[in-house]
Amino acid sequence: MPELHNPGFADRLKTAAEAKKARLASFQARPTVTDPLFEQRAALKAAEQAQVRADRAAAKEALRQAALDAAEAERQAHVQTEAEALAATRGERKARKALTKAEAQAKRDARYAARKARQ
Repeated sequence: MPELHNPGFADRLKTAAEAKKARLASFQARPTVTDPLFEQRAALKAAEQAQVRADRAAAKEALRQAALDAAEAERQAHVQTEAEALAATRGERKARKALTKAEAQAKRDARYAARKARQ
């Protein structure tokens, strides 16, 4: 006849200790499986990151160069505008002088003609 299993205190302690040990074992770190292609993937990822960095640096440099070019173009336009304004001022001054010179010549001619007319 089978004996009824009626655990005693020692059996309960033993079962509790085994359960505690199993519970602690579930939190233990398990040995990891190393990927045989880990090194290759790491090198590939590093190469991709380097490419992304290079692309970003190139884009940043292009933006900086574009800003410098725009500033230089603006400066050249400003210099050109100033040169045109100066040339216009000089042209006006030359025209004014030529007119004044022509007026003076006309006055002299008028005086000369008046003097000739009196004689």
